[in-house]
Amino acid sequence: QVQLVESGGGLVQAGGSLRLSCAASGRTFSASIMGWFRQAPGKEREFVAAVTSSGRNDYYTDSLKGRCTISRDNAKNTVYLQMSSLKPEDTAVYSCAILTAWGPSPGVASWGQGTQVTVSS
Repeated sequence: QVQLVESGGGLVQAGGSLRLSCAASGRTFSASIMGWFRQAPGKEREFVAAVTSSGRNDYYTDSLKGRCTISRDNAKNTVYLQMSSLKPEDTAVYSCAILTAWGPSPGVASWGQGTQVTVSS
């Protein structure tokens, strides 16, 4: 079974940047579509970004488009989420996931435990 472990969260001032990492165990990482989600306090979890197994294609939720980049390193079994121009409303627990399909509302096969991102104003 694949395990996903996120890191890189923390406290950052508005306008700042963070890079989140998600390390995966198991042999299936390089064949998997990977994604990032986030859940803010009192809100439902929402999709953030996804990247194909090769890393050649990606897409983003509108609220973060232009402010984040998803990427992956299959040799390191790691997927990244680089975020910039952070806003207080970006405060959330960010989780990576193995997706079951490519599309705007993908299913999830596995979740990481999440990493907290807090943006101060």
